[in-house]
Amino acid sequence: MPIVSIKARQIIDSRGNPTVEVDLVTEHGLFRAAVPSGASTGEFEALELRDGGAAYLGKGVQKAIANVNTIIAPALIGKDETKQSELDKYMVETLDGTKNEWGWCKKKLGANAILAVSLALCKAGAAARKVPLWQHIADLAGNPSPCMPVPSFNIINGGSHAGNKLAMQEFMVLPVGAKSFSEAMQIGCEVYHNLKKVIKNRYGLDATAVGDEGGFAPNIQENSEALDLIEEAIKISGYTDKVRLGMDVAASEFYTGKEDARYNLDFKNSNAAEKDKIPADQLIALYESFITKCKGTSPIVSIEDPFDQEDWESWIKFTAKVGKDVQIVGDDLTVTNPTRVARAIEKKACNALLLKVNQIGSVTESIEAVTAAKKAGWAIMTSHRSGETEDSFIADLAVGLSAGQIKTGAPCRSERLAKYNQLLRIEEELGASVRYAGNDFRNVEKLGKYKSF
Repeated sequence: MPIVSIKARQIIDSRGNPTVEVDLVTEHGLFRAAVPSGASTGEFEALELRDGGAAYLGKGVQKAIANVNTIIAPALIGKDETKQSELDKYMVETLDGTKNEWGWCKKKLGANAILAVSLALCKAGAAARKVPLWQHIADLAGNPSPCMPVPSFNIINGGSHAGNKLAMQEFMVLPVGAKSFSEAMQIGCEVYHNLKKVIKNRYGLDATAVGDEGGFAPNIQENSEALDLIEEAIKISGYTDKVRLGMDVAASEFYTGKEDARYNLDFKNSNAAEKDKIPADQLIALYESFITKCKGTSPIVSIEDPFDQEDWESWIKFTAKVGKDVQIVGDDLTVTNPTRVARAIEKKACNALLLKVNQIGSVTESIEAVTAAKKAGWAIMTSHRSGETEDSFIADLAVGLSAGQIKTGAPCRSERLAKYNQLLRIEEELGASVRYAGNDFRNVEKLGKYKSF
């Protein structure tokens, strides 16, 4: 049935900043979608259109909203909501039409304007076809084998997501040994609560405040100390054999630039000592020490953005050294951009893609990036952003694309739990035959096909 109306509005995300929400109406009902926003953003992400000026410290999105209401809406009313690829391409290539060396950059309308409509359109398409959203996404991607992802819980926050001294941004637990997503949730919650006790006992109650993504943010500086705290919590919880560790370094945030080409492990301190500014080779050695340290207890299986988004040489070297045992995840490096993904595949710079729909700005382009990454044998991790809303779209996306992994914060803060809770509902809906990625999170094709799909 055709689109009847599209209306955008400004709402507030989990970090107190404005973002775009869209209501798309068809004969089947109203379909609402909201766009997230990142704190640590890749240089090559599609343009997020902000207003500038005094209101909301320049972060208003009235320009993006006007673009939806006055340009996109009139052009899409009367169109078939099931034509996701056709309408996404129409918005991106015709209504916007701006390009840079990495493809369609959405400079005219804003990726936040286009994506809000694209997400709402996808929900409307599912309703028109009378299928769950995850199944509609699977059909759009040509994926016959949806599965439940392993949750990657970010339980210690640092970097640009917290006001502590930690340079590295996220320290995560992955319950790969669980038998189901619901068991993985139980494991994650128990480890999280035990981590709070560990931090409180070691540093005091005031050290248990949380960061943007719900993880604890103790005021420590040594990144290895964060790993120690988590390992202790895992041991207390009794899940050493079921949980593995992951990190999002977000190294572009503390790269000193091409001329100096060092990584400042005390970048939040304006008077950081020279000893804390280290070259890439020394940073590689530090990562290797983390991997060795945790190998006998809860091994590290995932390291995201270990180097700057343009430090290709270090990416290539590190992936060649440890990529067999550890997935090296491209986020700022690849920005869910099919052209950047192709470059990383060619250079063998990493072996996993972080999927963030707002980095590229449409559902169709996100699917294209995932398809290219999977063809190269990469793992896929679906991801939220630090500035989130209650929209749970990425939960269905992870299942429909058989991503194998999802990270959407700690089991804390309702904008994070909105996604995890939706995954619990999906698992219940799918029943006993549903597959959980588990230890095959890097290669979900090993699981075989979902028989009831």
